[in-house]
Amino acid sequence: MIMSYRLEKLRQILVEEELDAILISQGENRRYLSGFTGSAGFLLISQDRAILTTDSRYVEQAQAEASTFEVIRIQGALSKWLPPLLSGLYTQRLGFEGRDVPFLTYRELTGVVGEVSGEISLVSIEEFVESLRAVKDQAELQCLEKAAAISDAALEEVLPGVQPGISERELAWELESFMRRNGSEPLPFDVIVASGPNSALPHAKPTNRAIRTSEPVMIDLGANVGGYFSDITRTICLGEGDNTFHRIYDIVLGAQLTAMATLQVGMNGEQVDQLARTVIAQAGYEENFGHGLGHGVGLAAHEEPRLGSNSSSVLANGMVFTIEPGIYIPGWGGVRIEDTVALEEGRARPLTRAKKARR
Repeated sequence: MIMSYRLEKLRQILVEEELDAILISQGENRRYLSGFTGSAGFLLISQDRAILTTDSRYVEQAQAEASTFEVIRIQGALSKWLPPLLSGLYTQRLGFEGRDVPFLTYRELTGVVGEVSGEISLVSIEEFVESLRAVKDQAELQCLEKAAAISDAALEEVLPGVQPGISERELAWELESFMRRNGSEPLPFDVIVASGPNSALPHAKPTNRAIRTSEPVMIDLGANVGGYFSDITRTICLGEGDNTFHRIYDIVLGAQLTAMATLQVGMNGEQVDQLARTVIAQAGYEENFGHGLGHGVGLAAHEEPRLGSNSSSVLANGMVFTIEPGIYIPGWGGVRIEDTVALEEGRARPLTRAKKARR
């Protein structure tokens, strides 16, 4: 029923955009529309047919997972199997995912449509399926909540036992190991553990550096349940920390809580970003907050909506996204506090709930 509803919504978009059919190549979009979790294949969708093409490795899997689709086994290049399918659909305007299709594949696709009798126009489409994915249904939300609970549990279980001298890599492994042992599928991204000056790098890689007392330790992680992800960041300090740490921490926390409390349905991504950015700017650290405030979370670790400067994404109930302000000072370190939230009845409900304690 869920997949049928998603197909119906997509077909409404095809009518609005005057497209006869659409070729889906992007992996998360393919999974969202069909339920197929394999790593190779295309969807070809028109008003009266829904076709999933894949090679011999995945045919049986596709038949089990994508019951609403015709599963067709393919072999060889696009030019061998796509022309007869297009001929059977009587397509004049064919949409394709321009951001996902490499140039060589596009060139091959252009040759394919030239072989089919009648004229077919290729139309590059952007964010069609992504716009549907931005609003989560109840089944998706359940997976997201379970993923959030696993990442919360990892932080609550592991962090109290952290002692000075453990390396960033060792702590990252302890967190990853806990999540995998407690129900997470392959993690959506590598765990970030960055201490001291390394924490000034928003996407730092864990190193063999030993974590010391009285310095910021930034920890960013996420779990995966049913293909849906969580994303959470906490920054701690072993020991008391200095005045700089306490000041920066309080500013970042204030910025996050302000955004979470005041964002509203109908705001665009830039407006939401400004809610937190204004707090940080008024404290004198505007230049030290270089990334956007947040991003959607679902089948991808980063998807719609986007919260940041120049973002036109409009918030709607059912969206799930992060709120993650940060301040990064080269040579000293950084503080980021991040939660995954669901927008429900106009308010942000945190899905991640691990303590926001300095230790």
